[in-house]
Amino acid sequence: MTRLLPAFLALLSLQVPASPANWSYWRGPAANGVAAGDAPVMWSDTTNVAWKVPIPGRGHSSPIVWGDRIFLTTAIPTGTPAAASAADDSAAGRSRGRGAAPLVEHRFVVMALDRATGKVLWEQTATVATPHEPHHFQYGSFASNSPVTDGKRVYASFGSQGLHVFGMNGTPLWKKDFGVKLRMFRQFGEGAAPVLHGDRLIMLMDHEGESFLAMLDAATGKELWRTDRTGDGVTNWSTPLVARHNGATQIIVSASRRVHAYDFETGKSIWSATGLGQNTIPQPVQHGDLVYVMSGYRNPKGMAIRLGREGDLTGTDAIVWTQDRGMSYSATPALVDGILYTITDTAMVSAFDMTTGEPLYHQVRLPKPYNIKASPVVANGKIYYATEEGDVIVAKTGRPWEIIATNTLADQSFIATPAIAGGDMFLRSRTHLFRISD
Repeated sequence: MTRLLPAFLALLSLQVPASPANWSYWRGPAANGVAAGDAPVMWSDTTNVAWKVPIPGRGHSSPIVWGDRIFLTTAIPTGTPAAASAADDSAAGRSRGRGAAPLVEHRFVVMALDRATGKVLWEQTATVATPHEPHHFQYGSFASNSPVTDGKRVYASFGSQGLHVFGMNGTPLWKKDFGVKLRMFRQFGEGAAPVLHGDRLIMLMDHEGESFLAMLDAATGKELWRTDRTGDGVTNWSTPLVARHNGATQIIVSASRRVHAYDFETGKSIWSATGLGQNTIPQPVQHGDLVYVMSGYRNPKGMAIRLGREGDLTGTDAIVWTQDRGMSYSATPALVDGILYTITDTAMVSAFDMTTGEPLYHQVRLPKPYNIKASPVVANGKIYYATEEGDVIVAKTGRPWEIIATNTLADQSFIATPAIAGGDMFLRSRTHLFRISD
């Protein structure tokens, strides 16, 4: 099997055009963090910034791109907090996500911007509500679930506030309230993205209550099936992966209690495996007949699992290799040419041969003590690491480890994962959206 085949299979699984002009999903057209085209290498506040647009409210969702439009979500407060809930650093706040955001009414907003100019083409308020629980004061937001598009509709999930679908021109098409208010571990906030596969939409609702995986008709919102995950679920921020193997399609959900694969058409269990640690955030990635899952908090662990088996795979040779060092806590790894690129929250980078688990390099520190929440993205032999400190590090893929450039935008902080489309990079900071272009 050539190294090109896994990427081709991943593209088939998403069923979206692999046009360099599109970045329709937060992990790119092949769900592996890799762009179909190129991206800029160097920029600054005065160089190669085509435009910079302030984004109202707060949202850590990644932008997506289709043709001449960029879509993103945000949550905009409409009022002021009550005095009793305003102290983020109170003892109660620290017990809720280390200083949780006050609970006030918000507008949950979907925006479309013109790719060429950054002009807001339309802005739709999906709903207005007061969230039932806060989010982490630093890393959470009420708009952390990245949207997805198929070029016909834009699908935006606000978790507990429902799924809202718009036409490309902003016309509201349908919405669905799943009737659940997610109770997240330590009230850290919500964030699993919807997944689009052909004419189906997949929604994961894992939390400290009754959890489930649901399949919807993308055109109408009709629920086709729902699978209970209360035994596997608990709090989980890992977006599901649609994988294809031997002509069959399955949905893989990474979770702390149990990694689980479900039949795409029916939602029935195919296989499962235990072994990951607490707080699963990275999305699974696929390479040929292997799928890789990881956790990076307590008891960090990564597992390469061979597809094609059924039942409980724990302790079997279906677990091809494991790793407990250099695993990502927040960032989903990038996968290109059979190499898995991970980065820890404390900015240690690693690269593994996906087939054997052999490290090409392991736990190499970036040149400064950065903090990382955004997932790495790849374009034309370059891998990009966006940091909380406002720098974006550009390195070569492959071996040896080599930094090409360090790009700084003053007074910015990056939590959202960048998007790459048509040779441009779209960087969402806490306050602005940038188009970086040569």
